[in-house]
Amino acid sequence: MLGGAASGKSAVGEGLVKGTGRSMVYLATAQAHDDEIRAKLARHREARGPGWHTIEEPLDAGRALATIGGDTCVLLDCATMWLSNHLLAETDMAEAQAGLMAGLALCAAPVVIVSNEVGASVVPENALARRFREEQGRLNQKLAAKAGLVVHVIAGLPQVLKGEMP
Repeated sequence: MLGGAASGKSAVGEGLVKGTGRSMVYLATAQAHDDEIRAKLARHREARGPGWHTIEEPLDAGRALATIGGDTCVLLDCATMWLSNHLLAETDMAEAQAGLMAGLALCAAPVVIVSNEVGASVVPENALARRFREEQGRLNQKLAAKAGLVVHVIAGLPQVLKGEMP
């Protein structure tokens, strides 16, 4: 699921996971550093409703994915927050992305990934923001290349870019 902020991509992703009829795993990458984020995360949990097993993993999503069994379906929400966590921690991005891609390859379950599309905006004025934009674009390209289904969500409306909606 690709889209801008508050475009409805998480809700579309949740719907895809629920539609599989499998046990649902929510792989959360956000870190609750302040009251605003804590409130947002609480709203997301409430909106998802019951039936989700949540794994909170802000940095090592690849390791978490590699341990998930095939009787489930995973929603990784979101790759953008995961990337931000790594940039702020000043980790080696090539190594981090390789770990994520390896975890996806080892995961026995289908995985739905939520990620922000940030390339349609202006060039940021500071170096960290420009690096983030470039890293996010490269990560989205890697994920899309491996995915069987790529969906761009605009105003809650899914637009299939690759594959077919189930």
